[in-house]
Amino acid sequence: MTMSPSLPDNDRPPPARFAFDRQTWKEIAYLLANLPMAIAGFVYTVFLIGVGAGLSVTVVGLPLLALGLQGARGLGRAERGRARGMLGVRIDEPSPMARSRGDHGFFSWLWSGLKDPVGWRALLFSFMRLPWGVATFAVTLVSLFVLWPVLPYIARGLTNADRAMVRGLLSPSDELEARIAELESDRGVVVDTAAADLRRIERDLHDGAQARLVALAMDLGLAKEKLTADPEAAARMVDEAHGEVKVALQELRDLARGIHPAVLTDRGLDAALSAIASRCTVPVNVSVELPGRPAEAIEGIAYFTVSELLQNVSKHSRARSASVEMWRSQERLLIQVTDDGVGGARLDGGTGMAGLAERLGAVDGLFVLDSPEGGPTTVTAELPWRDRADAAQKSA
Repeated sequence: MTMSPSLPDNDRPPPARFAFDRQTWKEIAYLLANLPMAIAGFVYTVFLIGVGAGLSVTVVGLPLLALGLQGARGLGRAERGRARGMLGVRIDEPSPMARSRGDHGFFSWLWSGLKDPVGWRALLFSFMRLPWGVATFAVTLVSLFVLWPVLPYIARGLTNADRAMVRGLLSPSDELEARIAELESDRGVVVDTAAADLRRIERDLHDGAQARLVALAMDLGLAKEKLTADPEAAARMVDEAHGEVKVALQELRDLARGIHPAVLTDRGLDAALSAIASRCTVPVNVSVELPGRPAEAIEGIAYFTVSELLQNVSKHSRARSASVEMWRSQERLLIQVTDDGVGGARLDGGTGMAGLAERLGAVDGLFVLDSPEGGPTTVTAELPWRDRADAAQKSA
């Protein structure tokens, strides 16, 4: 019996092994883990929908479904983490469950939970993954022993489909959610601004016209008492009261002008801006080129924006001249206020610039400040253009 000569160790062929790189092994492990993850998600989804829908006629059904949808968010978070660690898919976490501003009651939580789109998408992902998990597990396991030379290509193709599913159902809808967050913030700004304006009006009425009218009533009461005993003193008091009436009327007119000036209502932005420019402490050149009048809300915001900017010019700029330009460009109303002052204005400088930026942002506007040290200062504001007739028709 002859024996084949043994080969030296350095001449023996290397042992057979899978020459797959690290990423391929990660993809294989991801596909093999699809089955247990899919089973867990499917069972959770079927149980939640079955029990939640079955008990919806009772007091516990809907709260149970809302809690289950929050749990579905956890499933989605786990799947995003698995895809990030094993497939290299970078997906941002969706925004927290939206709730009504300032409402933290049970029914607000219940309604927000039941209509949570993130939770429902996670449930849909978990429900449809079972057949896919079975298929990918079977194909990967068989290929690992039978088709291993082409397994990297199979794994890459299957995981590409997984990547598409994860991105399609578990990634946040960036544009929509960002817009929702922006609208929530804008609504808060509008509410805060309206509350601040209401407090200002109440304060002006209480400290100004109301106090003056109370004093006027007391003076008239004293004059009435002195009418027979001391007619001359009563006449003097009536004269003083007449002067107080004039002052009170002027204060009420100023207050009404601060709410919405009559010249703006009657004659539009060109005349209204010329009126406030005439009260500025520096010469102001006003140029308004508009094809018509915008909606009342937009017109009011544009007026008060220019008014506050010109007040800043008078108080802080130390300018010699200023200019106001307003025009329409497509569906935007553009405002530019420029002065040749010392510059250095900032949004956080305490001159009301931040408040203007918030007010414009609340109506989908823009506010850009360019004020280098030494000047000049240029403020550009944009507002959405809405025709007055269209806005009036919608509000009717």
